[in-house]
Amino acid sequence: LVVSSPLDLQRYRTEFYTLAKSVRDANKKTGDSVAHNFEQLVELGKTNRQLDANDQGIIQVVDWLWQYAFDQRSSDIHLEPRREMGAIRFRIDGVLHTVYQVPLSVMQAMTARIKLLGRMDVVERRRPLDGRIKTRNPGGDEVEMRLSTMPTAFGEKLVMRIFDPDNTVKSFEALGFAPSETQIWEQLVSRPHGIILVTGPTGSGKTTTLYSTLKRVATDEVNVCTIEDPIEMIEASFNQTQVQSAIDLGFAEGLRALMRQDPDIIMVGEIRDLETAEMAIQASLTGHLVFSTLHTNDAASAITRLTDLGVPSYLISSTVIGVLAQRLVRTLCPACKQPDDQLDPATLAEAIKPWRMNGKVNAYKPVGCLDCRMTGFKGRVGLYELLPVSEAIRGGMHPAVDMARIRKTAARDGLRPLRLSGVMKVAEGVTTLDEVLRNTPQWEN
Repeated sequence: LVVSSPLDLQRYRTEFYTLAKSVRDANKKTGDSVAHNFEQLVELGKTNRQLDANDQGIIQVVDWLWQYAFDQRSSDIHLEPRREMGAIRFRIDGVLHTVYQVPLSVMQAMTARIKLLGRMDVVERRRPLDGRIKTRNPGGDEVEMRLSTMPTAFGEKLVMRIFDPDNTVKSFEALGFAPSETQIWEQLVSRPHGIILVTGPTGSGKTTTLYSTLKRVATDEVNVCTIEDPIEMIEASFNQTQVQSAIDLGFAEGLRALMRQDPDIIMVGEIRDLETAEMAIQASLTGHLVFSTLHTNDAASAITRLTDLGVPSYLISSTVIGVLAQRLVRTLCPACKQPDDQLDPATLAEAIKPWRMNGKVNAYKPVGCLDCRMTGFKGRVGLYELLPVSEAIRGGMHPAVDMARIRKTAARDGLRPLRLSGVMKVAEGVTTLDEVLRNTPQWEN
């Protein structure tokens, strides 16, 4: 026996018992009959009635799904048809958690209901589709969800990415910038022209950093234009354009058109090819501030990536003014974290080599409680490696890119690599050493 709050009992009774009843009622109407795309088992004599997407049971299940996802701070909702059952999974703090299982017939109807609300073709299940839904969270704030379907072996999989305005646009301090990094970053984004690159793998928070930065500089005196694939969050202070490959509107074509729209600040979703890189450079040379993203391991590698695309080194040195590499690590749950007495000082010393840190390391370890779903972690914070391109670093780009010289010069200028940034978060008691080592690359000498 445990002591529980009546309010918690009421909430869980609604979320789980009422939901289970809705799923059971919906399942009774279909008799577990659902058409599979793969290894279908044909049973004669069973009803073939398909569940209607507008049935009251399905409406209740979908409403619960969204409310529960908002309550659990989920960033993505996965509806995955399996051989026997359909799995509902939430991505929370970068990790997927299975939260419920429903019969395949119910999942098919849930998918149809969500596609209907997202103005997608409900009948088309053979090819991937995209859509959007706007709704409200329990606090009454508008939340956008991006929908994506994909045909799989056992049916149509649906993924909903949640874009909460409170999480998408944050202050630099809330993102995890150190005070010194905030000062340098604000100096870079206040420059009248140049290219600023944000690098990192998918899911490392690049878009959040860019949106937060653009929101800060998007005043009434400037025209901020973006070309994205897709538009992840509608922002009233930007002029946003989405890539449309079906009509040959790519990043390069969109950027070329934006140049005739009298922009002051341009954000290109990603530099993928030489043509897009050349257009970004041309925009910078003609007096515009350009933001874009690249997929590289660290800040210095962004320079190499541009040369690999075919951009001449003299153009890189004359246009790129800063590179920000970043990662996301889970933060320890403040309600249950405990001091880590087992942290080996030698391990920490190896992690921060050849740098030295002053002061005592206040390391903590995850424990797990109801607030953090027994994971020991709640929320995420950014780790940053900020490389402002100084005159000394430009000397390593021309006449040819010398990565060893660039890294050595950046280290002398005080560059803090991603792993060192993470170790400082460990010393502050924000995250764990395992999280940092798992999410950051090895240092390059």
